[in-house]
Amino acid sequence: MKDADFQLFPDAASTVASRVDALFWFLTFLTMVLSLLIAGLIVYFSVKYRRSSTADRTPYRADTRLELIWIIGPLPILFYIFFWSATLFFELRRPPADSMQVAVVARQWMWKFQHPSGKREIDVLHVPIHRPVQLTMISQDVIHSFYVPAFRVKQDVLPGRYTTVWFEPDKVGEYHLFCAEYCGTNHSRMVGRIVVMSQADYEAWLSNDTGQPPQVAGMQLFEKFRCASCHGSSPSPRYAGERDGVRGFELSEPGIQRGPPLAGIFGRDIPLVDGRTVTADEAYLRESILRPQAKLVAGFPPIMPSYEGQLSEENILELIAHIKSLQAEGGTPP
Repeated sequence: MKDADFQLFPDAASTVASRVDALFWFLTFLTMVLSLLIAGLIVYFSVKYRRSSTADRTPYRADTRLELIWIIGPLPILFYIFFWSATLFFELRRPPADSMQVAVVARQWMWKFQHPSGKREIDVLHVPIHRPVQLTMISQDVIHSFYVPAFRVKQDVLPGRYTTVWFEPDKVGEYHLFCAEYCGTNHSRMVGRIVVMSQADYEAWLSNDTGQPPQVAGMQLFEKFRCASCHGSSPSPRYAGERDGVRGFELSEPGIQRGPPLAGIFGRDIPLVDGRTVTADEAYLRESILRPQAKLVAGFPPIMPSYEGQLSEENILELIAHIKSLQAEGGTPP
């Protein structure tokens, strides 16, 4: 990060930065060529057909072949640009399976990061070089936007919804982090740094960690709120019908769960009472914690209370990390 030196363009410090630049410069060059061509034709025809000119002004009859040439001619270039940009877009949207997972909570006016080890940072994120890093982000208040020019990545961070972005740094150094969405009075102060380190330096920096892995913190929250009493094996209330507009429940046999089992649930398709299915991803788990009546699981009574207002966004991310770490019966990972 070079504050004192003037830089016309930011560093290219990620594996996709040079490819994004190539597309940008191609579009810039093409735009310049077409702009100069059009401007030149405007000047040429303005001079040729000026008022005092004796140029032939006989009405021109449209030539179908010429029309087809300038309609069909640019199509290969347009398709080339489309497939080039679409390929790059999909690559930027699909993080590698072995990406390091980092949780991000944005708020006025700071960035809060949590590493897989549990180590937390504010406005600074340390990452190892040549390692894909996936950020799972959410806003605590208003819309923010995570923007690292050197990595050529930018992603809005929304309240109430998870968004993701990934990058793989390929140069050691410090790089600017900005909020690229106006988020309030001190928006200009919502800046930070991405510190890219060698693997050895990163491990040495991480060895000073006194934090708690998010899945462990999530397990403690799971126990604190007694989630296992409904999502474990125990006598459970069974729907016993409705009388005078009031739903009734009765205890069922031991071993039947009050709520759906969570071991191995992440990434599975969950059947709902209305006949739909939904994938148990981060967004679904968050919604089920805060608004459990929004998508009721088939076969289970609607008895789960809402934890909205009782858990911070960091707590919810920790609970989700714990649920993701649970294995299905028999040791099958989720």
